[in-house]
Amino acid sequence: MSTMGHLHAYAKWLEAEGLHWFHFPAREADRCLVRFRGFLISLIDQGGLAPSTAQQRMARVVRFYRWANAHKLLSPDWPMWEEKQIGIKLVDTFGLERTLTVSSTSLSIPNRRSSTFSLEDGLMPVPADDVPSIIRAAETYASVELSLFIRLGFGTGMRLGTLADIRVGTVSRAAPSPTLRGFYLLAVGPGAHPPVETKFGVTGQVLISERDLLDLRNYIYSPRRLRRTALAAGEDQDAVFLTRFGKRYTSENGARSFNVELGRLRRKAKLKGIDALTNFHFHRTRCTFATELARAGLKHLSVSEAIILVKGALLHKEEKTTLGYIKFIEAHSKMSSLANEFTQKFLNITQTHETDRK
Repeated sequence: MSTMGHLHAYAKWLEAEGLHWFHFPAREADRCLVRFRGFLISLIDQGGLAPSTAQQRMARVVRFYRWANAHKLLSPDWPMWEEKQIGIKLVDTFGLERTLTVSSTSLSIPNRRSSTFSLEDGLMPVPADDVPSIIRAAETYASVELSLFIRLGFGTGMRLGTLADIRVGTVSRAAPSPTLRGFYLLAVGPGAHPPVETKFGVTGQVLISERDLLDLRNYIYSPRRLRRTALAAGEDQDAVFLTRFGKRYTSENGARSFNVELGRLRRKAKLKGIDALTNFHFHRTRCTFATELARAGLKHLSVSEAIILVKGALLHKEEKTTLGYIKFIEAHSKMSSLANEFTQKFLNITQTHETDRK
């Protein structure tokens, strides 16, 4: 993510919290930067943000404040953070060790690997019971476009960048899956016709249910989308998803529109008491799809066949990414069994204790 993207996320947080960007009271815990750091750490703990992304975001925000301070936009007397020096040991090709001293602040976020299992980008899947609530909330309170994005994210596992780049030709050329009844295949990647953006330029086919494909086709020829197409530039008119200004969601303005609307949906859901959207990030739809596909694959296929299925459907460049989902399912299954056994034994102990007391 770019520096502007990180600063935009910080500005949105300030607005949501009702804070000024120069809020630096004497009490350290109330300072805007300290509170933002705590917010990022809570997102990491909840699986809503990768540690590396949180670390970068905090660093970019601190860099902005350094720039503002250097240009005298802030008082140098304000207590923003404490400076500290960190020594990093380096060993060269000859085995000689030297220490490199770098500057850091008390606001830095360590990029430590979590001891719990995490998946792509350090995120966690949405609990299966929460998925219908999220989809219903999107259908009720969000635009048709955002609702479709969320449904297709859960239903296909496509990344936002890929979904935002699919073309009318991509949908019209969908072919029935030869192995899964009720599913079709969409060709994506630089080698597809038409080409569709994918991470690492992987070309392949993604699964889409017959119902989702039908809804997508109906949307393509709906008056709502055709009005947007009329506003689009010639090269963009074949894009399935366009903003109300006729811009593609892959553009900077389009991405901003998506993030603003998703934030608005979270706020509406919070007011309505829909907790499922509290820590929802779009990429979690992909984690959820992959997890459920891996779970079904392990139930009916061998491990090697399940890996092939998930790797192909998710367009993973490397098999180790797919293996992460397999290990996650296996570990989750073991932990569920452990939790059930512990709960039963614990309840027996407490019930016996209650009986003895009587």
